[in-house]
Amino acid sequence: MIPRYSRPEMTRIWDPQTRFRIWFEIEAHAARAMADLGIIPKEAADVIWEKGSAAEFDVARIDEIERVTKHDVIAFLTHLAEHVGPEARFVHQGMTSSDVLDTCFNVQLVRAADILLADIDRVLAALKKRAFEHKNTVTIGRSHGIHAEPTTFGVKLAYAYAEFSRARQRMENARNEVATCAISGAVGTFANVDPRVEEYVAKQLGLRPEPVSTQVIPRDRHAMYFATLAVIASSIERLAIEIRHLQRTEVLEAEEYFSEGQKGSSAMPHKRNPVLTENLTGLARMVRAYALPAMENVALWHERDISHSSVERMIGPDATVTLDFALNRLAGVIENLVVYPENMQKNLDRLGGLIHSQRVLLALTQKGVSREDAYRLVQRNAMPVWRGEGDFLSLLAADPEVSAKLSREELENLFDLGYHTKHVDTIFKRVFGES
Repeated sequence: MIPRYSRPEMTRIWDPQTRFRIWFEIEAHAARAMADLGIIPKEAADVIWEKGSAAEFDVARIDEIERVTKHDVIAFLTHLAEHVGPEARFVHQGMTSSDVLDTCFNVQLVRAADILLADIDRVLAALKKRAFEHKNTVTIGRSHGIHAEPTTFGVKLAYAYAEFSRARQRMENARNEVATCAISGAVGTFANVDPRVEEYVAKQLGLRPEPVSTQVIPRDRHAMYFATLAVIASSIERLAIEIRHLQRTEVLEAEEYFSEGQKGSSAMPHKRNPVLTENLTGLARMVRAYALPAMENVALWHERDISHSSVERMIGPDATVTLDFALNRLAGVIENLVVYPENMQKNLDRLGGLIHSQRVLLALTQKGVSREDAYRLVQRNAMPVWRGEGDFLSLLAADPEVSAKLSREELENLFDLGYHTKHVDTIFKRVFGES
């Protein structure tokens, strides 16, 4: 976690204090369940809850113990015993370290998912607001980066809204994927811990029992979780790149908000750079990078090894913290995006009407011209416009083969921008449920 790209609410999930508190809750819930089943004294469970809840876990002390034990869970249990006293002998009955570690990790991932879902909601709200604002703001659509045909800026944003709606559903699925609990003991057989303990702990933590844990919760769940984060990051980058391209000097159809006192370049005072969206592109690369090791974690030896452990200690915090920051940065970019409709119109006009070429092509075919001949006629008049040798409408009207089929008035009617926006309401109805 890098402070520059971290938000406090998400980082708190991964603090050692938070982790140890979750560990305690897992152990204490398990003790309560065991007491209810008559496995340990009820009074012991009460003491564990009372003294453990009041304890301020000393991270430095736990680290000190771990330097001797070389085992983090044992170090924690030793420190917990320092607070609880003799009743601590009933803590961790029949359990194994993975029961605590894996269940805790899933609790953390679920909490992180809840924050990420709220982040996506902020992005969606910003996209919807700006989409309706620019629903009918006509702009050029680009194919291969080249002017193609008109669309609206609202449709561009509606596209992004639909994409992040899918992202939200994927995030909900990912949350559900990892919302499992394992309290099954060594190699996952429940030999020394009753399955009802697992069921109780799961319910208390808002999880569900893992059907079969083999001692570790299956890592295909986590692979899907981090893959989902990676896909969401890719959606962030797609929209960020769109804005970066639109902010280029030669285009300038939209740009990031440039605040009072902000500086662009250390050398060139005139610069207004798309630094936020460039940053988002980089952050997206990092979130995607965390997906591959999560997939490699799936293949563990037999009932347990810990090759996944060091990976998850890194990617758990880093992926969720980074994506949380990126989503909020993206939301801010969209909320404050400066849009230039007049520049959009200028760009629409730059190619001298070539953006209407398909309508002319189709009109000629409707007049009995073969598609091949229609394409030839349109292209022959389009190419001089590319070279700055006239406007498209005039060249078409002067072409005897074209004018034999289409009058000047008919050609002019084909150069109507409104033709291209007649189904915008349909698109909005599909995306937003309203137009």
